[in-house]
Amino acid sequence: MVHETDAVDHSAEPPLGRPPGAPAACQARHVALSVFQWRASDGQDGAERLAEFLADNGLPVRNIGRSVSRFHPIGDSRICGAALYVSAAAGCVMAGGKPGAPSPVPAVPDIYAVVYGHRYAPAHENLSDIGKRPFDLGRWTPSWTPDEHAGAVEAVRDAIGRGDVYVVNLVGHASAAYRGDPAAALRRVAGLPGAKYGGVLGGDGWALATASPETLVEVRDGLIVTRPIKGTRPATGAGRTDLLGSAKERAEHIMIVDLERNDLARLDATGPVRVEELFGVREWAGLWQAESVVAAPVTGDLSLPDLLRALCPGGSVTGAPKRAALEEIARLEPVGRGVSMGAVGWLGPGHLDLALTIRTVAVDGQRVHSWAGGGITIDSDPAEEVAEAAAKAAPIRAALAG
Repeated sequence: MVHETDAVDHSAEPPLGRPPGAPAACQARHVALSVFQWRASDGQDGAERLAEFLADNGLPVRNIGRSVSRFHPIGDSRICGAALYVSAAAGCVMAGGKPGAPSPVPAVPDIYAVVYGHRYAPAHENLSDIGKRPFDLGRWTPSWTPDEHAGAVEAVRDAIGRGDVYVVNLVGHASAAYRGDPAAALRRVAGLPGAKYGGVLGGDGWALATASPETLVEVRDGLIVTRPIKGTRPATGAGRTDLLGSAKERAEHIMIVDLERNDLARLDATGPVRVEELFGVREWAGLWQAESVVAAPVTGDLSLPDLLRALCPGGSVTGAPKRAALEEIARLEPVGRGVSMGAVGWLGPGHLDLALTIRTVAVDGQRVHSWAGGGITIDSDPAEEVAEAAAKAAPIRAALAG
């Protein structure tokens, strides 16, 4: 069933850091007022229930692009906004796709939202001892071997050869036991270089930390934008040259850009979709990544449920065509995507900014979980795909280990 809790005061909990996407100016002033959680097993329309919860708590989301005041009064508090998380499994349900394997982190709901107000003065939280609390990380255990990963790459290539799909994003999972307090480790992940949406979000018995650089969707000032990332190389001069010159990476990237254009065009509330930038190169934690910018004007009533149904799960972590790619993912990935490849970010009065949960980890009280993968095309080399996933996971593991 859906769970909603009012008057939740998280101010006494150990500080984990700023929620992903939250305004920097609000640092240390957030106080949780109300919490919403939904699981795919609840059998209700999670997107609609979320919208009702947010509206009941001072954040109407039936017309996100409209201009409203910065703060909404509710009782004795002033609403700053809401942290929002949507799992890949929830996105799959919204897209009508076949659910994949169960999540290895079942403690985490499929949709989670926390409405925050402002303290009238910044809290005097002592963060100096966080890094001194004991934390021991065990050995990583992957959910598939390199040979099994490579075999899945070959299976995708076979599916492409049959004409079933054009590109599929394959994701692997690994976990490690830990002892002690993971707060400092999660903050290190959120602080990785290039983590545009770096932040931490937690609930009852779980927490996630993201170092995501990728915008799934931003709505602000009458414009809706998505910034898909596809294509990765080491952040060296040679790596940049190789990325820019790779026909495979560019072809994969353009297919995902086309998918995102189609996703935005499905929305009745948007005008003409345009690609404002194609294959720009950005740096994240020692890696070059190719990013494009796809945008459209908001011309009508843009609701959060419609937006989530159109864009989740993100095209850059599913493939094209999206529904067929989701079927391949469900067939080939042995472990669910958990908190990865979903969405996390911030909803404020009149604007929305959600990251794709790549470079994201979760803790559940016993183990740390991480995911990494990449897009597979007919030209993919299995050994190179295995190596690329390992390169993406390496900065996350290093940050967790300290």
